[in-house]
Amino acid sequence: MPKFPAYTDDEIIAYLKEQVKDGQVFTDQKTLERHSFSHNETDESSALALAYIEVGSKEDIQGVLQTARKFHLPVIPQSSFSSLVIGADGEPHSLIVSTNRLNRIIEINKDDLIAVVEPGVINNTLDQEARKQGLFYAPDPGSRMISRIGGNVATNAGGMSTVKYGTTRDNVLGIKVILPDGRDVTLGHRTYKQAFGYDLTHLFIGSEGTLGIVYEVTVKLMPIPLGDSMMGLAFFKDMPTCAKAISAIRRSGLYPVMLEALDANSIEALDIYNHTDYKQKGAGAMLIFKIDVVTDKTQAALQAILQEYEASDVTLAKEEKEQERLLQMRRDYLLAVYALGGNHVMEDMCVPLSQLPTMVAYIRQLEKEYGYKIYVAGHAGDGNVHPTILWPKEEKETPQAVVEIIQKLFRKALEVGGTISGEHATGMLKGLWNNEELGDDLDMLQHQIKSLIDPMNIMNPKRKID
Repeated sequence: MPKFPAYTDDEIIAYLKEQVKDGQVFTDQKTLERHSFSHNETDESSALALAYIEVGSKEDIQGVLQTARKFHLPVIPQSSFSSLVIGADGEPHSLIVSTNRLNRIIEINKDDLIAVVEPGVINNTLDQEARKQGLFYAPDPGSRMISRIGGNVATNAGGMSTVKYGTTRDNVLGIKVILPDGRDVTLGHRTYKQAFGYDLTHLFIGSEGTLGIVYEVTVKLMPIPLGDSMMGLAFFKDMPTCAKAISAIRRSGLYPVMLEALDANSIEALDIYNHTDYKQKGAGAMLIFKIDVVTDKTQAALQAILQEYEASDVTLAKEEKEQERLLQMRRDYLLAVYALGGNHVMEDMCVPLSQLPTMVAYIRQLEKEYGYKIYVAGHAGDGNVHPTILWPKEEKETPQAVVEIIQKLFRKALEVGGTISGEHATGMLKGLWNNEELGDDLDMLQHQIKSLIDPMNIMNPKRKID
């Protein structure tokens, strides 16, 4: 049956361009394809957008949303486009809104220990600018060299230092947001405490662009700790033993900044990638750790724990160059696994610390049961594990066995009191698990909140909640 649209695409684009005065509207095929389809797309999950808009002001955002309301178009907020869960791919006839041009560091206030930034500021750029004043920005997702504060806020990004300093949510004091109906609201404050009204700031952080578009963020900054830091490397007979050592370190009062664990498969991949020979040590797990300020007492306590859990080949590094080498090794993990070739899926579960040994043992069980090699690494200090499964490149479709492995991993994480998304968000890949994790009542409440703020369901539809 034919459709009878009220407006042509040309008429919609003409109206849109009238609303966007400080930015730029792109409608060419090459630009639309580049921003509509990520490496995570499938035929069912992504479609060519109608326009890609680089906004240059909050008024541009309001103009895009006015256009979306008038013509009933989906709006897809997009930043560095590095989502691992199909969080920013195009929808049919959608408007993709990039805030990358809003990239000013508005203020770094040393007295208040805050920074005010636009969403297009790159995470590492903010950190480096803060360090020039003796401060630092703590959240450090693995993508910090390319990911932007807006995307970090949208996904509540974590990282390696989360074990001590928390996720993005723990480091944001306030945001300014354009709501779907065009209202400009300020949530939160510049203060470290505030108890007035409902905590809408933290509701929007991690909402994945489904409730509005953030155009300004006020974050906490930390003073750079005085004293010498220490990083280290240690090997264990297997991942469950490494996990137990990690729990002991967390309970010890050492307050580590980083506790990163890699299994034997990941060590082997790193050996191939970096031409090292760590696997020859016969270890089944590697721990990379860091303490901000080390003393003789803290170093002795750490070494006692490592000895108790029979750690071998322990390396301690206080020199900056050696610390950077260890840090780079952790950063290389995913590149090393991907360099092995083939298709892959990397997952993101988080479990209570006491259940970390159980979770990693279960992963090994599934590996034996299905015959697929699973590479396990993660921010183990906060119970966050990232199992990665590879399969042959010639198999275009995800093998049913891989699907079953992921399903079993998700259900095991939930069974032991964990979550199926620690820091990578929900996107479209995990939306169908909302009821499984949240239950009927909370699932309904989530949809009621979405409907209240975005009654036309134009903001990033099908993401976060489905």
